[in-house]
Amino acid sequence: MVCAKIGDVTVELVRGDLTRDRSDAIVNAANASLLGGGGVDGAIHRAGGSAILAECRAIRESLPDGLPTGEAVITTGGDLAAGRVIHTVGPIWSGGRRDDSPSLAACYKNSLALAAREGLRSIAFPSISTGAYRYPVEQAAAVALRAVKDFLLGAGHSLERVRFVLFSQSDLETYEAALRDLV
Repeated sequence: MVCAKIGDVTVELVRGDLTRDRSDAIVNAANASLLGGGGVDGAIHRAGGSAILAECRAIRESLPDGLPTGEAVITTGGDLAAGRVIHTVGPIWSGGRRDDSPSLAACYKNSLALAAREGLRSIAFPSISTGAYRYPVEQAAAVALRAVKDFLLGAGHSLERVRFVLFSQSDLETYEAALRDLV
């Protein structure tokens, strides 16, 4: 585990299984439907059980076109160790044809803002958009950590710990390098 302080908040980088994290909330790299899918999204829905899907269905009633990229909503954690799940939709990598970084940064900032509004003290993120959505991990890590830093140094919030739970050793090392460059 690698740790750094940003303001009064501890930022942690760990390799592991996000579905087993005991933060107040974990972040789901969801698809716009909010109804489950592959990768992190599917794992969270499987591990969390039917309560998450039921709340996602209720949210979808007010979002006929699905959750827009960069936005975030919150549900129960169901059977997960985390009490809540924050769902956000990352951008699908355009191959560099457009600047996708503002949309990716919005995923992190809006998830953090939602956690703060809910009075949560800890949150755990995956590497959003770097799986099936093909965002390059090196670029995604820099965007993610910059967005987190900007949020944490901004207005008041309840957060004490922000954790990135990364699936592979390679992703962990990439995030470690990006964190060293940032702090």
